[in-house]
Amino acid sequence: MSRVLVTGGASGLGEALAAAFSARGDDVLIGDISEPEIPESGPKPHVLELDVRSDHDWAAARDWVTEHWGGLDILVNNAGVAGGGRIDVASMDEWQWITEINLFGVVRGTRTFVPMFKEQRSGHVVNIASLAGLVHPAGMGSYNAVKAAVVAFSETTAHELAEYDVHCTVVCPSYFRTRLIENMRALQPPGGDTAVGQVIGSLVSGAPLGPEDIAAAVLEGMDRGDELILPDDAARAAYDLKLTDRAAYDQMMRRQAARLNAMERYDG
Repeated sequence: MSRVLVTGGASGLGEALAAAFSARGDDVLIGDISEPEIPESGPKPHVLELDVRSDHDWAAARDWVTEHWGGLDILVNNAGVAGGGRIDVASMDEWQWITEINLFGVVRGTRTFVPMFKEQRSGHVVNIASLAGLVHPAGMGSYNAVKAAVVAFSETTAHELAEYDVHCTVVCPSYFRTRLIENMRALQPPGGDTAVGQVIGSLVSGAPLGPEDIAAAVLEGMDRGDELILPDDAARAAYDLKLTDRAAYDQMMRRQAARLNAMERYDG
């Protein structure tokens, strides 16, 4: 049985990951700013208020883990927000907001628990990034940038901690059904890049997989020892295209950018 902390575990992929870990017998602590729905039957997770932007909250999470469990086996840095907008539309407030949560939240969590993992000489950091960390579509500059940073940070973490028998995995799913799109404040009117919001909303709502599918693939990848998990066919195909046929990849991405610009002209 593993001791697992999942940030952003009250909804979406975080909720699905917490349920998947619990279902296999792990002891789970959900850290979130929202109150999760506790299942009426089956194993019940522990719950702790945790804003990933807060050093105080991270220190409290470490203290809770130390007091109740005496250590931690798996840290899942899942909490995140969706955002974006074209370069000349997305505001600096959007950039700062998404960076503070999606990148610095991961950094803060990892820094909080790495000393414990080193002392234990065991542990596993799992960072939820996105296919946007590897493949960079138009209209998503801020989101692409922070998710790419999470990919780079995860690889660095894996290298640094290998000699301590501590692992780091980064997860890069493509679009899957989630309510995260509802909180994409930078893509909503007034002032948001509504053309990007329409496109992303359509891709999310029409995605063939849900968070439970992604969570199952994450656990399978962890069990295999994967440091990079591409949990769905669409993610694997898009990344493979970039690696094997860069010209075709660039052409596809620029067609997408042209469609966004056409939408903007039409809306105008």
